[in-house]
Amino acid sequence: MPMRIHCLQHVPFEGPARIGDWAARRGHPLAISHLYAGDPLPDLDSFDRLVVMGGPMGVGDEAEHSWLSPEKARIEEAIAGGKSVVGICLGAQLIAEVLGASVQRNPVKEIGWFPIQLTEAGLAQPLCDGLPTTAEVFHWHGDTFTLPLGAVQLARSAHCEQQAFLFDDRVLGLQFHLESTPDSVAAICTHCADELVPAATVQTAAEMHEADIDTYASIKQLLETLLDRLPD
Repeated sequence: MPMRIHCLQHVPFEGPARIGDWAARRGHPLAISHLYAGDPLPDLDSFDRLVVMGGPMGVGDEAEHSWLSPEKARIEEAIAGGKSVVGICLGAQLIAEVLGASVQRNPVKEIGWFPIQLTEAGLAQPLCDGLPTTAEVFHWHGDTFTLPLGAVQLARSAHCEQQAFLFDDRVLGLQFHLESTPDSVAAICTHCADELVPAATVQTAAEMHEADIDTYASIKQLLETLLDRLPD
């Protein structure tokens, strides 16, 4: 049965990417609110799953981005209304804050292809059944969050303790970018090039572009497994 998906997009260069491909193949209609362009937030009864994308702004930047406060309210309403919600990077941070967690600077910026590891709690979750315990995924973040009360920590990395969480079996926060494609990686490298300051946890654009077809196929499989298994 088709599932109505609505995506909240914060900047032109961080769209749904592989999430859109997955939705099209499954026959799920996908609508997008380009919040940076002034699009309205969706009505609660217009979607079954809310997908909250990433962006270079922080969760506390309401003064610069007036749509952040009403967006948080709509995310909170969606969760309270029993909707399925997926957050990517900034989206995961927004969900965490809405659920009462704190969002703050990570000790280091994590930019590039780095491994994550499933936690023991993550391995025990049906959502993660059969997934690899370690996976190389794409990161681009400087902030992190504490684990929301009642959420299950699914994954961590060497550079960031909170990489993924699941709340109420239907709200999924991912600090990393499983939706990435070569084009989306190229776009963020271009638009956020000022963040590529040499560091052990920050790869160069050239290093990021070296990811091969198998790497992208691996994260695509992880993404589709999680999206298929998450209740609608």
